[in-house]
Amino acid sequence: MYTTYIASRTQIYLHEHQERRLKERSRQLGRTKSALIREAIDAYLSPSGGEEEALTRLHAAIEEARGAAPDLPSGADYVEELRAAEAGRQRAHDRRG
Repeated sequence: MYTTYIASRTQIYLHEHQERRLKERSRQLGRTKSALIREAIDAYLSPSGGEEEALTRLHAAIEEARGAAPDLPSGADYVEELRAAEAGRQRAHDRRG
């Protein structure tokens, strides 16, 4: 159940909003707050993986969020709606001007 390893204990102070967000993320991922904090520290202290590492994290976050709002239109449909609305505004403006 628990992995035995040598670790030192450190106490930190979190703002209330940090504690709330950490607790929620811990619940969502089914992982301990301590594990998430250790991961964050490792990421902060690691030699910069640069843009590739950041892009990998971004893709993982996007994948995790997939399907979170099924009632929203697809990206392509949303862009087309915006374009159609802008074209309508432009036509109305041209008629007035």
